[in-house]
Amino acid sequence: MSEIPETASGVVWQSSPPGSIYDYIKVASFSIGPDGLVDQWSRRAAEQFGISAEDVRGKDPIDVFIPSELRPRGHRKIAEILDGKEWTGLVPFRLPGEGGAHGLAEVYVMPSETENGERAALCIVVDVRALRRIETDLAASQAIFGQSPFGFLLFGTDLTVLRANERFATVFGGVVEDHRGRTVHDYLSRPEAERMTAALQRVLETGESVTDLQIVGSAPGSSDRRHWAVNLYRVHSGSGRPVGVAGLGIDVTRRHIAAREAASARRNLALLNEASARIGNSLDLETTARELLDVAVPGFCDLASVDLYQGLLTGDEAPPGRWGPARPESYGGSAELRRVAFASTVSETLLGGASGAGTPASPQVGAVHHYPFSSACADALRMARVRVIPGEDGSLVQSTLAVPMVAHDTVVGLVQFSRAKGSEPFGERDRALAVELAARAAVCIDNARLYRREHERALILQRSLLPPGDPEAAGLDIACRYLPGNTATEVGGDWFDVIELPGHRTALVVGDVMGRGLRAAVAMGELRTAVRTLALLDLEPAEVLSALDEIARGLGTPSGAQQASRVAHKSRGPELSEVYLATCVYAVYDPVTRRCTFANAGHLPPVLVEPGEEALLLDVPPGMPLGVGGEPFEEVQVELPEGALLALYTDGLVESRDHPLDEGLSAFRRALTEPARSVPEPRSPDAPAGGANGGTPADPDRGSRSRSLEDVCDHVLATLDTRHGEDDIALLMARIQGLATEAVGDWRLPREPRSVGRARELARAQLSAWDLDPLVDTVELLVSELVTNALRYGEGEIRLRLLRDRTLVCEVWDAGLVQPRRRRARDTDEGGRGLQLVGLLSAAWGSRRTPRGKTVWFELALPDGDSAAEPSVEQLLSMF
Repeated sequence: MSEIPETASGVVWQSSPPGSIYDYIKVASFSIGPDGLVDQWSRRAAEQFGISAEDVRGKDPIDVFIPSELRPRGHRKIAEILDGKEWTGLVPFRLPGEGGAHGLAEVYVMPSETENGERAALCIVVDVRALRRIETDLAASQAIFGQSPFGFLLFGTDLTVLRANERFATVFGGVVEDHRGRTVHDYLSRPEAERMTAALQRVLETGESVTDLQIVGSAPGSSDRRHWAVNLYRVHSGSGRPVGVAGLGIDVTRRHIAAREAASARRNLALLNEASARIGNSLDLETTARELLDVAVPGFCDLASVDLYQGLLTGDEAPPGRWGPARPESYGGSAELRRVAFASTVSETLLGGASGAGTPASPQVGAVHHYPFSSACADALRMARVRVIPGEDGSLVQSTLAVPMVAHDTVVGLVQFSRAKGSEPFGERDRALAVELAARAAVCIDNARLYRREHERALILQRSLLPPGDPEAAGLDIACRYLPGNTATEVGGDWFDVIELPGHRTALVVGDVMGRGLRAAVAMGELRTAVRTLALLDLEPAEVLSALDEIARGLGTPSGAQQASRVAHKSRGPELSEVYLATCVYAVYDPVTRRCTFANAGHLPPVLVEPGEEALLLDVPPGMPLGVGGEPFEEVQVELPEGALLALYTDGLVESRDHPLDEGLSAFRRALTEPARSVPEPRSPDAPAGGANGGTPADPDRGSRSRSLEDVCDHVLATLDTRHGEDDIALLMARIQGLATEAVGDWRLPREPRSVGRARELARAQLSAWDLDPLVDTVELLVSELVTNALRYGEGEIRLRLLRDRTLVCEVWDAGLVQPRRRRARDTDEGGRGLQLVGLLSAAWGSRRTPRGKTVWFELALPDGDSAAEPSVEQLLSMF
């Protein structure tokens, strides 16, 4: 017999480590002596049957383990075995003791001899239950491993593949045997293979399983990126020794795509929600465009721009881009557009070369440009459809979506969304989102356009109803300011007015119609016109406000009759008759007496600053706003000192969300007091003069005072917070000067015929003293006519008054209540032509009621002014 090599001998005689097959099948052995009793009892038998060797040695195994009904047959078998016959079969057994468990063992009996030559037997016992479990486990393992629809791998302790199933081989090619001995580097890219190897090593060392390990790769022969979810767990032998790592791989590419689409849908929904909250908060076109880009960049794209039609921004009434295959402007390219907004996450240095088609960076913000007729952007504007523009070679832009902004079937502009190279390309969901974002912004921009148009119209209407230029008044320096609200707020109904009244008196008016918009501006215009009409009637301030109240109550009804409006307000609900409310202060100033009569309809009180004193609020009863009705208005007469400052204003000057009314009034009084205490400094000769130029021509300091009053207005507006733009602001300021004593001639005449001649003498003397000799003849004639009428038709004492300011005014007072009425005298009448003569020779004439009668007056231009032309012969003869 040849010798066995040393290496082979070492392998044969090397002890096997725990975990052999015998650990799984649980093989036990015992021997039976010649007497049929148990001679030897192995440790495995003791473990399997639960009986120690001491308890079973020397006993009959049939009596110990075999049920009583099977013992006769068992003894026969034992006898046959001791006669030298081998036997293999299944033997039922029970454990000793009552209620012992029953089992089934597969027994292999081999006859043997003792050292004395006697017959004995060696029994090999296998628990049939263990064999059945092994068979079942092998079948289940083979079914799971071989028939599983998932990729299955078994790695050894050296991390090489020991076994792969058919599904894995189908995905990665070849047959199952081809994959044995491979590593993960044969299937995955280096970064992914290193991740997988590290996970395998960690599972093998720690025994901790890894679930849902995401691995990205490509199957052989395919460029499609696949996603796998891998579960790893350590595999042990029967004795608990690690023998490898099992890996189960599931293709989750579809799940990953679905998750990505779900994430995209959530992102798009979040973007739309953010767009709803952030786009359209302003009624400014450019601001709305910037709000759109704030939402889109970087949440949706890397850079974006907004172009709006130039006609839209300049207030062109024609629709800038109606849908259609061709428009006149299309023959030369798109119509003029202006780049109003641009946003980017790419640095300007890198973006410097990114210009041309597909890149919205070429025009600068504010630049007006055209798109060529053949360009994709022009086509998107013409057809109102989204166009995908690929990026140019060398450009940072991967692709661009040119999305027309459509509102109410009208294209108002173009928005371009671009993604840089390296970002995820645009998909169908992205196109739908881009259209939705552009549509929302377009509606907001179109609304802002419509609002801007209405705002401008209301502002034009409102400004057209305000006094043109700088108002002038006798005995007053006047300065005024009007500041409309910003474009974010609607035009209000604030107004002011300066109305010249007979006798060089002046009506000062400041009002505010409650509400905003074009309707408020129209209501303001109607009330302002009514005030002027009522002022010409020379009514008292309280009577003017009472009449205005009736007019305001009738503005919201379809009928113009005041009686119908009163009935409507009482019988109709608020849904059938709209209520217009307004506040107003009406003041009449007399420069001769320097007295001012105030009446207030729910407005803020006037402010008076006397020379050297603090500004104070005049105590004028506020009354109810115009339009409420039912309450009378009170009058307050105040004597104003020379040089005092009177301010009328609206609530936009002193009240805002951040400043309560009390704080605003205190700040306003402080702002008026500071410049009033300082000495006015004349402006430079080149500075434009502002305010009124009223007063007597003999006043040398008139210009400097007027300019200083303008400075007071500027100081007030600069001191107070008037830039909030929440409401319109109207400010009317007047400095009291009064008529000089030498500019007034006032005489009382007895009621007798010679007073006519006396009146002519007094008028002639006064005009000569004023160097108005060219007017002597006309004044004598007209004074004679008025005094004669007062003697003939009036009552009581007669009063004659001449006033010299910018014009010459003559007034004749008496106690009669009958108002003179001009009529055309017939050819046969001997009289009745006096008032015709007054109307022909004077610039204006009229009459008004007084607390004690009436006053008839006429007015003439001064010789150095625009004197009225002398009446022609035909005009004089027309009276006869």
